[in-house]
Amino acid sequence: MGKVWLIARLAARDLRRRPGPAALLVLAITAATATLSLGLVLHGVTSQPYQQTRAATNGPDVVAYLNGLNTGPHGPSQTNQQASASLIAAQVKTLIHAPGVTGHSGPYPVASAIVRAHGLTADIEAEGRAQAAASADQPKLTAGTWVRSGGIVVERTFAEALGVSVGDRVTLDGRSFQVTGIAVTAAGLPYPNLCYYPGGDCVFALPASSNDIGFAWITEPDARALASTQAPLSYFLNLSLRDPATAPAFANAHGNRPSPSSPTLIPWQDIQSSAGLLVQDEQQVLAPGALLAGLLAVASVAVLAGGRMAEYTRRIGLLKAVGSGPGTVTAVLLTENLVLALAAAAAGLAIGWLAAPAITSPGAGLVGIPGTPSVTLSIVGEVVAVALAVALAATLVPAIRAARTSTVSALADAPRRPRRRGTLIRLSRRLPVPLLLGMRLVARRPRRAALSAASIAVTVTGVIAVLAFHATAREAQFGGSGRLINPVVQRDEQMLAVLTVVLLALSALNAICATWATVLDTRRPAALSRALGASPQQVTTGLSAAQVIPAVPGALLGVPLGILLFKAANHAGLTTIPPVWWMAAALVATLVAVAVLAAIPARIGARRPVTEVLQAENA
Repeated sequence: MGKVWLIARLAARDLRRRPGPAALLVLAITAATATLSLGLVLHGVTSQPYQQTRAATNGPDVVAYLNGLNTGPHGPSQTNQQASASLIAAQVKTLIHAPGVTGHSGPYPVASAIVRAHGLTADIEAEGRAQAAASADQPKLTAGTWVRSGGIVVERTFAEALGVSVGDRVTLDGRSFQVTGIAVTAAGLPYPNLCYYPGGDCVFALPASSNDIGFAWITEPDARALASTQAPLSYFLNLSLRDPATAPAFANAHGNRPSPSSPTLIPWQDIQSSAGLLVQDEQQVLAPGALLAGLLAVASVAVLAGGRMAEYTRRIGLLKAVGSGPGTVTAVLLTENLVLALAAAAAGLAIGWLAAPAITSPGAGLVGIPGTPSVTLSIVGEVVAVALAVALAATLVPAIRAARTSTVSALADAPRRPRRRGTLIRLSRRLPVPLLLGMRLVARRPRRAALSAASIAVTVTGVIAVLAFHATAREAQFGGSGRLINPVVQRDEQMLAVLTVVLLALSALNAICATWATVLDTRRPAALSRALGASPQQVTTGLSAAQVIPAVPGALLGVPLGILLFKAANHAGLTTIPPVWWMAAALVATLVAVAVLAAIPARIGARRPVTEVLQAENA
């Protein structure tokens, strides 16, 4: 117990004496854990808004999509239309009299059409409805009034994408309609995810070139007037069950069969899980972002730990001189960083929990609010485990190396003798003084240079992945005239902007910490260089060059890694390579930022008088 108390006291004293490095370490790990926490607490936050929408609209338990003979996008021939109508009537009779069904509404005719408004063009499914309220699936109006002849009620997210409001006019296959209302429903998914149900393709018989599909309601006569041989009507039938929990079993028992004439049944549970696609997409963006932030946190903590070892060398010798073994020295160093990691985990959880409500909006397709995200024990355990793993992975090797240092060497605190390589000396002596100093500093600490290169590679990987996303979204949205803006893409862009700021901040922190560790580690060599004629500006530039030199290969490596990361994370499969000048600008901006950030601690270190440094080293 006395040894544990000693380790705790030594660790606490170190943290009090050096609050600056401790705060930087907490900041680095907090950024990673906050990103991870944000992704974890988003799980399930859209179930409450969907239930509120379901209650407000008398949402059905099962939605049946009936497409007659289902012969494809051109529909049945004229001679088969009567057979198709008979088949649909038989399907409706079977479903409404099936065991467990307590009520229904419909079948409602659904017409496929092309909608045009404000110069925008999109595909739309227009469901024919009566003016009287339905017992199952009565959409909730958020503006305006319900359907009437010549009028159209547009699903709210689709209305926002089209930029229409109550009173505007739109055309469906050239026929003019006035927007009489805006509404939401729990019987389908909002734009642009109308087709994205679990385990299946889009049920609508649309051309293969169709992308995003909107939804609206018109009167039944207007829907039937839009039908043609090339685009025949399909039908929606809404079913209420005695036990809503049995909806998936009912759907499997009465539909979703391989036969082309079988109805497609969608249980409300599938709609609820797909209603959170907007937030689920955020989680998919946050997952690789948390990984990159974690890698940068490891690099930052490793650099901080290595820099602290340079300051702790004499103290380690004193601990060993009074009887402490290598295990005690290692335990002290690990205890400090693990305690800081726990503090960072707590801060990351708090930030993630507080920030989650700002991004948990399910979009305009649902009513209600998601409520406060819950932080479960599993989330806490995962975040704490990641924080401890980051601190342990970055600190263990420097701690073991310090503990193995001999007592005499640690007390002497002699500068590390650089390795002399003839080829490197012959090449470097022809370089300008700042570049010469930078090359020699890189050669003195190759592992630190490799860590800096890896940090820049991770940062550029994230930046290039973001640029690839923007290039892909730009081509998808603006590749043709009159395309609608995708709200999912807009939300992704917001999340990527936040992640980009986090990655750049961590990379900046790592560049500053690496330069400061180099300043501390090369106090005597830098002072000797100044004593031999190098100016403070040349020494400062040399320290900056020591960070820029490894940053160059790291930045170049980040370009292909960023494209590969985006391809792996993009489930849609479409990937557009960013323009060359985008990537070149990102690389140049990264290297310039590294040089500027490294110059700050380098200039501070170069202000110390040469005689003071040399006298301190000789004392």
